[in-house]
Amino acid sequence: MNTKELFCLKGRVALVTGGSRGIGKMIAAGFIAEGVKVYITARKADACNRTAQELSKQGGSCISIPMDISTVAGAKALAAELMQREPQLDILVNNAGAAWGAPFDEFPEQGWDKVMNLNTRTPFFLTQALAPALRRSASATRPAKVINIASIDGIYLTHNETYSYVASKAGLIQLTRLMAARLVKDNIHVTAIAPGAFKSDMNKAARDHSEQVAQLIPARRIGTDEDMAGVAIFLASRAGDYVIGSTITVDGGVAFATPAARGTYSEDEEPV
Repeated sequence: MNTKELFCLKGRVALVTGGSRGIGKMIAAGFIAEGVKVYITARKADACNRTAQELSKQGGSCISIPMDISTVAGAKALAAELMQREPQLDILVNNAGAAWGAPFDEFPEQGWDKVMNLNTRTPFFLTQALAPALRRSASATRPAKVINIASIDGIYLTHNETYSYVASKAGLIQLTRLMAARLVKDNIHVTAIAPGAFKSDMNKAARDHSEQVAQLIPARRIGTDEDMAGVAIFLASRAGDYVIGSTITVDGGVAFATPAARGTYSEDEEPV
């Protein structure tokens, strides 16, 4: 068994949405280090172009295609632009996302629609638009990969009043399963990653107050670039070919290794 080949991605082509910063940039950097030709997209052209230039200095290839994909028309336009440049696509990372927080009695329609559209609708319609390019790449021995970036907020109960965000990420996890069931027939394997605390503009608490946030995490630290890149490389490579429809949590144990609050008990335990 050649374990180096298990994680090899050299020569593949990937698209990472929301790739100019945060988790998208971490994944793009990891792919580039593995020899992937990476396209990144983001709504802000200057930021997207700067990140592409920065990541290309690693010695790989990172290409910027700025685009607003919050609408179906935008997602289709991005797919059309990419397919003009590349005959096939090996890896699609649906990472672009938004969040909105407001008290229950004040939560606005705008905050619901913006988040649901970008976090749940866009991954579906972008994957649909890029399906021809993914199918051209896919084979039984080397499937194409779609990786949706969900969140542990779609799995466990957060204290934050981010109603549309938790709904969108929970929906994306279930959508991942249904898309996986359909697209596996075309040798396209769909999975998801549910990140916890990573430094980003969206997660300002982890970015600006990492030491305090770390105390709430079983692993006692926030996530690093390597943590995120590692799981993305695993899912995109031969090593992850037998993982289909699953959502992998990358959160230091928050969702599944945090004991219940004191005072709760199961049927076979005495109350604390």
